[in-house]
Amino acid sequence: MDRILYTEKLDAGYSGQAVIRNVNIDLHEGEIIALIGPNGSGKSTILKTLCGQLPPVRGNVFLKGKNLADVKEAELAKTMSLLMTGKVDPELMTCMDVISIGRYPYTGLMGKLSEHDREVIRESMRMANVEDLGDRYFDQISDGQKQRVLLARAICQEPEVLIMDEPTSFLDIKHKLELLQILLKLVKEKNVAVIVSLHEIELAEKIADQVVCIRDGIAEPARSAGDVFVRENICRLFEIDEAQYDWLYKGR
Repeated sequence: MDRILYTEKLDAGYSGQAVIRNVNIDLHEGEIIALIGPNGSGKSTILKTLCGQLPPVRGNVFLKGKNLADVKEAELAKTMSLLMTGKVDPELMTCMDVISIGRYPYTGLMGKLSEHDREVIRESMRMANVEDLGDRYFDQISDGQKQRVLLARAICQEPEVLIMDEPTSFLDIKHKLELLQILLKLVKEKNVAVIVSLHEIELAEKIADQVVCIRDGIAEPARSAGDVFVRENICRLFEIDEAQYDWLYKGR
């Protein structure tokens, strides 16, 4: 697998002040890295730095061997797509309109969709299971449907890297599972590399090839899911005792 996104001596934060240190990401194509940790630990800050929304406080991010700071916006939009937190409620836009935005990096200044663009849109809608939503207004569908539409928009960019910040937040269990199953299909069929932050550690355990634990301003080295999701580590990471762990994860 080709190395596609990695960091070098990276600290992330705001206004030159690091809130999370020692971020060591080494992502390869067709791989999923999950970020887990308590609320406010810095997961979103890391993701914003990896996609260029925040400049590094220290160190560098590299995309396909090139320093992210030197990657032009148009090139970045064709390589990386985002599904970040925050409500997106465009008025008077159908789901097809929202998904089509993903083709803008390819359409030029006029924004005219070619037949190839339309085919990519149709394929993205098929993958995200939103073929029946094209004519519906985006602000009139459920949260679960909105997340699938936004995922279709991200797929539409034909990215090599997909960055997702808590994509399952506010979804019921059916829609959480549906979204993650679509994600796994995308990785398998398109060989996309994914970095995702998740609150639900049981879901992270199911999908991640590597897991980065974040706590007390430190991003620990990535480890396999089997090494991370053990009682002692989860209790330490989330500051719960063994009885609480057993109650949550042993059916009691």
